[in-house]
Amino acid sequence: MVWVGERTRQLDGAHVEFLRGAANPLGIKVSQKMDPNELIKLIDILNPANKPGRITAEVRAFFDVHEQEGSLPGGVHLEMTGQNVTECIGGSRTVTYDDLGSRYHTHCDPRLNASQSLELAFIVAERLRRRRMAT
Repeated sequence: MVWVGERTRQLDGAHVEFLRGAANPLGIKVSQKMDPNELIKLIDILNPANKPGRITAEVRAFFDVHEQEGSLPGGVHLEMTGQNVTECIGGSRTVTYDDLGSRYHTHCDPRLNASQSLELAFIVAERLRRRRMAT
């Protein structure tokens, strides 16, 4: 899956223009540095028809698409750290949007913290196990 990151999300930039023409689902990395109005404009550029599933960072959907198409997922790219950061929302310990500023340390792309990384690793392992058992 290709994505727009912290450094590549300029609304008039080449990366956004290139991804506007891509047919596959797109991920968008969003941090507390991003103005909510900029996010809305970026989504309007990348998904003007509001097509469901076009914009996602959802790992389960990534596996679902491969399963439906009969293809094999080639890999998952994650930004993560063992530090107790609050750079990505969600997870079993529920980091919320309001929590982002409390321990946001990266100077680049937002990272999953240790518990979010482990939780996601178990999700991926379970999907791979289910696929293996089905074949």
